[in-house]
Amino acid sequence: MGRPNKPRRGSLAYSPRKRSESPVARFASWPEIQGEPKIQGFAGYKAGMTHAVIKDYRKHSTTAGQEVSVPVTVIEVPPMKIAAVRFYKDTPYGLQTATEIWADNLDEELGRKITLSKEKKKPDFSQIKPENIDEVRVLAYTQPKTVTGVPKKKPEIMELRIGGGDIKKRIEYAKKILGNEVKINDFTKEGQMVDVAAITKGKGFQGHIKRWGVKLLFHKNSKHRRMIGTLGPHFPSYVTFRVPQAGQMGYHQRTEYNKRILKIGEDGKEITPSGGFLNYGVVRNGYVLIHGSVPGPVKRLVRLRDPVRKSKPVDKVDIVYVSTESKQGA
Repeated sequence: MGRPNKPRRGSLAYSPRKRSESPVARFASWPEIQGEPKIQGFAGYKAGMTHAVIKDYRKHSTTAGQEVSVPVTVIEVPPMKIAAVRFYKDTPYGLQTATEIWADNLDEELGRKITLSKEKKKPDFSQIKPENIDEVRVLAYTQPKTVTGVPKKKPEIMELRIGGGDIKKRIEYAKKILGNEVKINDFTKEGQMVDVAAITKGKGFQGHIKRWGVKLLFHKNSKHRRMIGTLGPHFPSYVTFRVPQAGQMGYHQRTEYNKRILKIGEDGKEITPSGGFLNYGVVRNGYVLIHGSVPGPVKRLVRLRDPVRKSKPVDKVDIVYVSTESKQGA
């Protein structure tokens, strides 16, 4: 008789499942792009979800060209400000910081996050030589005080890569945006794909069954049912990491690839449901509609990046209707 076999319960690809160190997600890599220089990332706050009726843009879909209802996520994207420019040199040990230049007009709120210098030095790019630079990135920070649903004043600061063009053009672009605001339109446009990263909803300490999805033990099992049947073999004489056990669940960083930007809007009130988004309120700034769901709960910071996997942009998604019905009874 053949030996019964079944796949293990719960993926080990995300191990160890511990809490994220920071509520701000991080990107480990950035794709190379063509065209004029631009920032390759942005950030916003998740306001909630609704649904929209669009003309199906997927050519090979069975409903291509027809009106279909799709779930959409609303992300509020107020302008971000550029605090500094960092220049990197590529070495055998990876990228190493060559130098950085800070703006002289930083907001006082940024002092809640980092220590600001009292000296106001005018940015000097005269010492920067393109032949000695391999990578140009900027330090950008959010403006949560302009957002209704996020009760905080301390901004988040993150690094964004500048891609496109040659190094000389990237330096000129960084010089132009240093100390100024950048908007979502400076990063992407409607119909493009983006990668989305955020910290998932935290669920605290959970048991074997919920955390890993293992089966309940037999109903006549002694003492407990919601546990695993064995901690492993006698040798090796320790419990391996492959054994499903209770522990932290949620509040992990997750990155989702190739999410479609359906719409970029300037007035958030046109997308806000009656009574506001549940646990968030009214969207006051610009917003983006993303096809499908994104990680994290409402109010969570969501980071966007140019897609690292090959994707096909569309010219524009024809949106027929976006629901603004009240979500308070949901």
